[in-house]
Amino acid sequence: MSMVNSVDSQPSGPFEILADYERRSLAHVAGIPEQIDAPGLWRGIGFRIGDHHMVSSISEVNEILTMPSLTVVPGTQPWMLGVANVRGNLVAVIDLRNYIEGTRTVLSDSTRVLVVRQHGGSVGLLVDEVLGQRSFSDEQRSHALGEEDERYSRYVGEKVQLGEVLWGLFSMSVLVRTAEFQQASA
Repeated sequence: MSMVNSVDSQPSGPFEILADYERRSLAHVAGIPEQIDAPGLWRGIGFRIGDHHMVSSISEVNEILTMPSLTVVPGTQPWMLGVANVRGNLVAVIDLRNYIEGTRTVLSDSTRVLVVRQHGGSVGLLVDEVLGQRSFSDEQRSHALGEEDERYSRYVGEKVQLGEVLWGLFSMSVLVRTAEFQQASA
């Protein structure tokens, strides 16, 4: 005899409750931000490197972490902070400001690590602060400016005004394909 007599009745046992949750969750199709179709709208994750406000496409940033415990790797560039164990995966952690500007990031409560996929695994990029999601319309992007700072121009194709802030659209895919970035040994 079944504990659930009809579709409309409530499940009564622990197994039936879990089975009901599973059935309802599989039937529910919710869009996550990167799946919501909004023609003419570009979405990204905003972050700060020193005084520079940057934003990278949501599709390029896989995860945001607080600073993990690191194991230092001898014989590497000064911007290579070490490797972290992130849920069983080794992730190289790079000080992005030190890599681009040659200035170390000062660790604080707001510093975060952006996890980005690259060929052969993931890499973590230490930034001063994550500033949340930012969206830019085609209209805003049509008035974009170029990056003036030579150190950033390789990774920032355009800068877009949003409110009082000029945001550099930072390409993580260009960064991780750069030969210097891939060569972390000293």
